[in-house]
Amino acid sequence: MQPHEAERTRTGYTVKVSKHLLVAILVASSVLAPGALGSETHSSASAGGTQGGKAAQGSPANTAVRRVNPTRAMQYVREVVQIGSRPVGSAGHKKTEAYIRSKLRGDQVEEDVFTADTPGGKFEMRNIIAKYPGTRDGVIVIASHYDTNLPLKNYVGANDGGSSTGLLLELANHFRGKKREGYAVWLLWTDGEEALQKWSATDSLYGSRHLADKWQQDGTLKKIRAFVLLDMIGDADLNVDRDMNSTPWLEDLVGQAAAHLGYQSHFFARVIQIDDDHLPFARMQVPVADLIDFTYGYNNVFHHTSEDTLDKLSPTSLEIVGNTVLETVRLLDAR
Repeated sequence: MQPHEAERTRTGYTVKVSKHLLVAILVASSVLAPGALGSETHSSASAGGTQGGKAAQGSPANTAVRRVNPTRAMQYVREVVQIGSRPVGSAGHKKTEAYIRSKLRGDQVEEDVFTADTPGGKFEMRNIIAKYPGTRDGVIVIASHYDTNLPLKNYVGANDGGSSTGLLLELANHFRGKKREGYAVWLLWTDGEEALQKWSATDSLYGSRHLADKWQQDGTLKKIRAFVLLDMIGDADLNVDRDMNSTPWLEDLVGQAAAHLGYQSHFFARVIQIDDDHLPFARMQVPVADLIDFTYGYNNVFHHTSEDTLDKLSPTSLEIVGNTVLETVRLLDAR
């Protein structure tokens, strides 16, 4: 997708973008916020750097850390993508909701159902929340949207929506059936992230805006220790961006987690400022981190096109992000 517009900041070199505007910020790791990469080494043996556009080796250097199953995660993504387009109000959207529910049978699942007033009319939307209890007072939320863009034709959103939806289902396998020695973990599939007509402050992020308001009103927001958003994380050439709309200390912690596992070459080589499902929570002072690789193909050429297909994704990328999330949760528990 091509950018609609770009807004230069006073510094003259930063480009402000939404998820649906092309990023034009490249910075060296030496100018990242303090602690973003810490003092980790960058040897190719431990980092498993990307070579020739292929995802790096996914096995973490710290073998004591629990690992996601990349084959199973990719299968979840494949099954979501096989449903086809999943825009709000479509048959594919309902099938996706049913699919997510089917993988969470026996878990504590809540659904936040509401009617959104959109430029395309009124639509019923549904946030799905799977809750896994912990021993500490507080909640870590890990989120992904599951809908796809409405105006696009022949669009399956393999990376945008599909990859993170599948990875959350894999993460559920790691939290299911036991009480955690740490914070509770809630897995959140948000609805209505995509615009119904054209991305704007009012035509986007329907599910996250609604849920943030709801949780603020009922007091839930005060319990959230961290909100970690996953979006577009399946690209075989994985390079997760550092987001200026995210909370610096939480982004630092993600960088620390990646370094512990030898994945630092896949994180934070670029800095962007992005509008995504974390924003409604950030505006309410919840610590947030958006893990997104917003360079999907050269100049983001595959984003929001019919070329966003499974052949562009890699199970190893899902493994890298999934393991980093699990390690981030461990570090949060230890704080």
